[in-house]
Amino acid sequence: MTKMTRSILALVALLALSGCQASADPPTKPRPAAIVAQIAATKQANTALKRQIAQQTDAIKAAQAALAKLAPAAPAQPTQPTPTVTPPPEATDTAKLAALTPGAAQELTVANNDPGFSPAELSTTAGAWERYADLDSLNRATDANAMLNFSLMPTEKREALTWDPTGWRNKRTAHGWLYNRSHLIGFQLSGENNNPKNLITGTQSLNNPLMLAHEMDVATYLKADHNRLVRYEVRPIYRDAELVARGVQMRAQSIGDNSIHFNVYIFNLEAGYTINYADGTSTVN
Repeated sequence: MTKMTRSILALVALLALSGCQASADPPTKPRPAAIVAQIAATKQANTALKRQIAQQTDAIKAAQAALAKLAPAAPAQPTQPTPTVTPPPEATDTAKLAALTPGAAQELTVANNDPGFSPAELSTTAGAWERYADLDSLNRATDANAMLNFSLMPTEKREALTWDPTGWRNKRTAHGWLYNRSHLIGFQLSGENNNPKNLITGTQSLNNPLMLAHEMDVATYLKADHNRLVRYEVRPIYRDAELVARGVQMRAQSIGDNSIHFNVYIFNLEAGYTINYADGTSTVN
């Protein structure tokens, strides 16, 4: 072996030994004590901070709960009602009408003359009809409703009336009689005659000309076209337990147009006489 060969072999061996050492894991050096202490202190501080944050969060939640108990509840948002069409208050408030004091006019308009029937009350599904409320505990007629049509009009002459309504204490006057047996829905519109539910004690001026004027308007309208309909209601208005009505409310609405459209209150009085509405007696002024 030559000197050069020996040098090459030595170099190869040295390289091999160097490669094995490079691929091996480097030795782990122990950490200095100061670094270990710093890491432990940091972990401890983090734990304390987390505990402090949790305590503050609990305190905030407790304060919010206490404030919620002290604060007034927020008002509930009102529910929007379903739009409906209802009569004006004046059209149905019996007590207000009964408390009215007569003035210069015997007839007044109610609710700006608006009859105020609801859509359901104006329904024509049932065709022509009439309905009379039962007499009340004092035997008084109380209400008459109808969907008027030519078909309800009488075909025979009216017979004499025999029913005496409450407060019937009639007397002669210079122009005939103080009282009439007044139909709520006139005979010419309904054909109802001796029906106690449709008769009240009414003064002559209440019955004719005031109520009759409105009845004639309706009758003329219905006779002009036999297919026409008119929603109609007449209510006697009593004060407390009096037997004679203080007045009568009449309201009407033609179907499909406004040819007939009124809401009136007519006082049940007679010029020159003072009526005791409790029993129907009267005195001359």
